[in-house]
Amino acid sequence: MPRDTLTPEQIVRTAVELLDDEGLEGLNMRSLGKRLGAAATAVYWHVRNKDDLVLLAADRVWHEVELPEREGDDWRAAVTALADRLHETLLRHPWLVQAIGSHLLYGTGKARYDDRLLGVFESAGFSPAEADRAAGAVVTYVLGNALGASAVASLTRRLRRDGADAERRFQETLAEAAGVAQPFPRLRARLGTTAATGYADAPDGTYAAGLRALLDGLRPGAAGTVPGPA
Repeated sequence: MPRDTLTPEQIVRTAVELLDDEGLEGLNMRSLGKRLGAAATAVYWHVRNKDDLVLLAADRVWHEVELPEREGDDWRAAVTALADRLHETLLRHPWLVQAIGSHLLYGTGKARYDDRLLGVFESAGFSPAEADRAAGAVVTYVLGNALGASAVASLTRRLRRDGADAERRFQETLAEAAGVAQPFPRLRARLGTTAATGYADAPDGTYAAGLRALLDGLRPGAAGTVPGPA
């Protein structure tokens, strides 16, 4: 595809597809050009470098997060919906968790999400400073819960690139971890139960239970202050 027929929309959409399949480590201008049917040099006419491409792809994904209707009286339900939809998006695009930790990301997609989350808290009576802390706690919690899926996706790609059977390696690792856990009574008691899940997985219901507990501790006037140095 000649450079004058490429569009930024095509490039970013294809970059997201490539990132979903190959992760951050698999994204480069040559592989992207191949998917587009164009030379890598044609992509550079529209995007300066890989970092800019990740920035644009991430913002496109942030736009996928569906925002709930305008906040009503139930701020907890609105925050839960915002957290759940971000969590679902991160599970669909596990590379975004890695990108957040390795790139300076910004854009209108993330801005619209952050603004709505802050708006929910402020409408519920949180001061701007309290809303900042509450929103930060919620987003950090969601990112932490998506980290397991991101790690598994990255490890699976690496194992497959190395020619290893990813599922077999995971099972071998779980078996070795079970052996390590034997001397520890609480871990040993959970082996072979529903609490013992796959590699990097948390027990069922962990995300929802943790989010409920986090929201239980958030209320206007109770956010506290960060102590200064002694």
